[in-house]
Amino acid sequence: MGRVTSGTLPLADPPPRGHPAPPDLPEGVVPARVRSFVRRGRHSSLTRDRLERLGPLRALPAGPFEARSAFGRCAPVVLEIGCGHGHAAIAYAAHHPDHDVLAMDVHLPGLARMLAGAEAAGVSNLRVEQGDAVVFLEDRVTPQTFAAVHLFFPDPWPKTKHVKRRFVSEPNLDLLATVLRPGGHLLVATDQDFYAEHVLAEVAAHPRFTAYRTQRPAWRPTDGFEAKGRAAGRAISELRLDLLD
Repeated sequence: MGRVTSGTLPLADPPPRGHPAPPDLPEGVVPARVRSFVRRGRHSSLTRDRLERLGPLRALPAGPFEARSAFGRCAPVVLEIGCGHGHAAIAYAAHHPDHDVLAMDVHLPGLARMLAGAEAAGVSNLRVEQGDAVVFLEDRVTPQTFAAVHLFFPDPWPKTKHVKRRFVSEPNLDLLATVLRPGGHLLVATDQDFYAEHVLAEVAAHPRFTAYRTQRPAWRPTDGFEAKGRAAGRAISELRLDLLD
């Protein structure tokens, strides 16, 4: 991974073809830690241009996350994990100007597209962070920081041997219970029935959350995985996980 400085997003190139990629793990994380994502792809000149031109305007300051420093005000902060191209994050920011949005993903091309979309939409309450959300929450976020967390169409990891890679898990629910403010919640959307059942089962066994099916938020656009799921005839499951006192 490239160097990260205050107010920038990292630019990282894959190794030359024919050479194995080095382990891509955050500093201090042992290889045994299971991640819920894989890194992909090279960066085009358009991606680089967007990151270099627009990234500094929306990147977080280095060090511990502090909302006032990041957004210039004190307002409820919503974290979106795995934001992809940012359609949902941008829409939420536009429809909730009194909230601030932090959108995270590991894939730079998607973040670059989100930066361009946010500029076109004129939203000022959106910030972007590239990296592993679990490491970010563990290392840079203090307890009771976020009003809500959004997890829309996460990688379902359908194979049995990959179940431990699914983001919704006991350790991650423990972590979310710590960083959510009292009364906070997690919204999950998926087009895979087995993943919805997995979420409900994980929450049923967790003492800090209660989960139930809910209505699709009207502000969320139907782009991306939701549109693909519907086109394939799959139903969309909308789940809300409320943090218990």
